[in-house]
Amino acid sequence: MDWMNNLFLLGGALLFLSVVSTTLSARLGMPLLLVFLAVGMLAGEDGIGRIDFDNFVLANVISQLALAVILLDGGLRTQLSSFRIALKPSAVLATWGVFATVLPLGLFATFYLGLDWKFGVLMAAIVGSTDAGAVFSLLRHSGVRLNDRVQATLEIESGANDPMAIFLVTALITMITNPEQSGVLAFLWMLLLQIGFSLLMGWAGGMVLAKLVRRLNLAEGLYALMIVSGGLWVFAFTNTIGGSGFLAVYLAGIIVGNQHTRATEHVWRVMDGLAWLAQATLFVVLGLLVTPSSVWEKKRRCLGYRRIPHAGCPSACRFQRLVEIRIQCA
Repeated sequence: MDWMNNLFLLGGALLFLSVVSTTLSARLGMPLLLVFLAVGMLAGEDGIGRIDFDNFVLANVISQLALAVILLDGGLRTQLSSFRIALKPSAVLATWGVFATVLPLGLFATFYLGLDWKFGVLMAAIVGSTDAGAVFSLLRHSGVRLNDRVQATLEIESGANDPMAIFLVTALITMITNPEQSGVLAFLWMLLLQIGFSLLMGWAGGMVLAKLVRRLNLAEGLYALMIVSGGLWVFAFTNTIGGSGFLAVYLAGIIVGNQHTRATEHVWRVMDGLAWLAQATLFVVLGLLVTPSSVWEKKRRCLGYRRIPHAGCPSACRFQRLVEIRIQCA
């Protein structure tokens, strides 16, 4: 039982320190998410906490769960009127904008790191989408006031650009690992699932949840729990089929949030607390994964590998050397 008590003690201390530290952000003008990230880094292996956390599977589970809650909360607070003024620019940014970001960054990674173009573009695609959690937090809690059209465009784009980034990452991984399966029809079907099926599931799930909120007579505290559990079901089921759960849960939140009922204000208050908890947990966990000493060591190893001369080395040898570099820098 000691390990469980230690886990609760550690988790409570980190969360408490993260929340209390947010008071400094207002004085220093620092984004709150950087505070959560800094707390995680200070508690990590290279910080004063000396916590050796390198469980990337658990971190991925926590991150996906937290981001689903953040997107659901963002959808609940997005008004349909925002779509009339921002749908076109946000749709362009969420599709062609991702391409416009990935292409130059992929070319830079390809030529600067000396990688095969598939690996270079893959690295760019991984970081090509806007982080919805960071955008929602900065727009709503940083005190910055933007034009309504600009703010609506940023919010909708950050919530809707994941399908295109996921499509690019999946397509490139398929081209690298299974070239024989990288046909045009397979990619078109993948894109249809990522966008079309995700929109369908988000709309259907949102309509069902909105009807349940109107019809069921629950205690006030249970409406938010029902919406969260239903949103997570939509998120998980869409991912299971091959779509984008992030887009689906965001759209479901928009539909539910625009069906105003007697429980709307209470749901917003509860969801605000859950979204803060998700943001703090997400960035503290990411901070725990950061080990500056190992990053510097990997950088030195990578630079050392890149200094190996290529003169007189045939193409097969160069390709093998690039693979070795990629493995050492992973």
